Amino acid sequence: MKLYFSPGACSLSPHIALREAGLSFDLEQVDLKTKKTKSGADFREINPKGYVPALQLDDGQVLTEGPAIVQYVADRKPESGLAPAAGTLARYRLQEWLNYISTELHKAFGPLFNPKTPAEQKEQIKEGLGARFDYLSKHLGNQPYLMGEAFTVADGYLFTVLRWTKMVEIDLTKWPVLAAYVARIGDRPAVHAALAAEKS
Repeated sequence: MKLYFSPGACSLSPHIALREAGLSFDLEQVDLKTKKTKSGADFREINPKGYVPALQLDDGQVLTEGPAIVQYVADRKPESGLAPAAGTLARYRLQEWLNYISTELHKAFGPLFNPKTPAEQKEQIKEGLGARFDYLSKHLGNQPYLMGEAFTVADGYLFTVLRWTKMVEIDLTKWPVLAAYVARIGDRPAVHAALAAEKS
């Protein structure tokens, strides 16, 4: 398998999942501005959507969209516990979290990275994120991970998104539960290895 990634982007989430699962894979960096890979390939020929992550499977097929990729990775190594078994209510709870992170958190950050977004709009977005951070803090207040006592691919995704708060001047110390959560996930060996490999 080969993961196409860009440092600091949401592709960190499947990168963490691959390392947590202990699967063998290659990495290829993508310049999201030029849409070129480090080897000089046109990334749009690999993923016509033009963004990371993209996971090229051993048979040549390409899987896109982070939440789909991380579930695929988890299912390649069920014994890793990165995702509950398909068809169980717990699996649907995992999908619930992946969708929440994707739609309510991940997408909200986009305008905050855009220098053309008016300051007033950015403040409104930050207020909305603050309410979501309140919800997450309450949920994580009595347990180490989103699904309880076990780390899942949803935690790798939430960690990835919460790291962006530094880049957009959101101070996570207002949410000590989340600050502690980011530190806890960041201490995992697979997360260390993924960050080192991306040099971010």
